[in-house]
Amino acid sequence: MPTSVLVVEDDDKIAAPLVRTLEREGYEVERLPEGLPALPRLAAGGVDLLLLDLGLPDVDGLDLCRRAREDGFTGGIIILTARDGELDRVVGLDVGADDYLAKPFGLAELLARARALLRRSAPAPVATPVRTNGSTPRFRVDVQARRTWVGDRELQATTKEFDVLALLDATRGAVVARDQLISEVWDENWYGSTKTLDATIGRLRQKLEEAGASVEITTVRGVGFRLEDRPHA
Repeated sequence: MPTSVLVVEDDDKIAAPLVRTLEREGYEVERLPEGLPALPRLAAGGVDLLLLDLGLPDVDGLDLCRRAREDGFTGGIIILTARDGELDRVVGLDVGADDYLAKPFGLAELLARARALLRRSAPAPVATPVRTNGSTPRFRVDVQARRTWVGDRELQATTKEFDVLALLDATRGAVVARDQLISEVWDENWYGSTKTLDATIGRLRQKLEEAGASVEITTVRGVGFRLEDRPHA
């Protein structure tokens, strides 16, 4: 089944060659010139990657990104925009984007970033045992399926949130340094600020708390973060 890409871009001069290139690469592509219709489309499911312009005629792309995540969209999001300041990039990542590419951009670079993001989101080909919390599977991370469970309920997480949580869970009880989290989760897409990591950790803590998870993320000041079982969980 081809990978589905939704392009939300109002400029025909940018959208047309982008759509043609993506289709040549084998993606199943839909394009919307406005932002608000994208929300019900994403909610309907079947979209693996959202390529999102910020300067849309009916809604700011940042607001659309935030609302898409709040609505439960867990696919990849790459923001495409002329706003290329560091603060713009930080805000874009903080509201839920996985990557941020300033215009004008090269199509080859965009395709490479899309492949990298989708590769990180794809299930691994070989199954391995699912991690559990002792004999009671109250919290578990299925790395192969890229799904997180609290009891029998799935915890919705963005690509970056899942990557951070999986990395912490892989060494549960041990400290993972901030530098390690940044390099392994954001790698070449990291723009130098630590605010995005802190925001991601904050969202994960809120989701774990709201789900009643048996684990929590603690801060080791000046070092990093640790995923540990809650007392009496």
